[in-house]
Amino acid sequence: MTGIFARALGDGFARLHPRMRERLTLSTADGVGMIGHGVMDEIRRGPAYLGPFLRLGASRHILFPEHGRNVPFTIENYPYVDSHGRETVSFVRTFELPRRRRRFDAQMVYAGGRIVDYLGTHQHLAVDLDIRVRPDGGFRIRSGEFRLGEGPLRAVLPPATVGVAQVDEWFDEASGLFRIEVAVVNPRLGLLFGYHGSFAARFVDLTTGVSGAVKPLREKVLD
Repeated sequence: MTGIFARALGDGFARLHPRMRERLTLSTADGVGMIGHGVMDEIRRGPAYLGPFLRLGASRHILFPEHGRNVPFTIENYPYVDSHGRETVSFVRTFELPRRRRRFDAQMVYAGGRIVDYLGTHQHLAVDLDIRVRPDGGFRIRSGEFRLGEGPLRAVLPPATVGVAQVDEWFDEASGLFRIEVAVVNPRLGLLFGYHGSFAARFVDLTTGVSGAVKPLREKVLD
């Protein structure tokens, strides 16, 4: 089975840097995952009054209120088939902050000709993603429509209440590391959350399966 990123990028997949292609080829057909270890040079957050909102997100592994520099970081990308039969790739990021460990969880699926990102432990939020190849062979992801799902409730969130997330990732030949920059910006409030840094990646055998520790507690369909 072709990986979800190759399907989303189409002919553009060939324009990725070879190491980026290797990183994004992940699919259940290959039985290989990727784990990255590195350091986030800086984690930023918005004004203090956003603290309650970010703490609420942290309770579901979506954003968090802490900030800092030189924070150890792990990312786990594992392909698996979820309970709805969808080819899925985990994007589970762990930040080892001085006083506590924080996670930012997402599970990506390919649906309707685009990648959909399911956020957090209970997948209350799903967001459409637009992925493009950068001139340097990296990729840029920008968020589109956010959808909320809880019980019978289904709603599209107005852009003014959420914001736009942008993720840039590329391979740095000089250091031999993957570099990443993330920013979540609200059109009225400005920066809500962001981080940037680098990591080294290694590939792992998944023939014995994917640990439930990186999977959400509940899986929804909000495609």
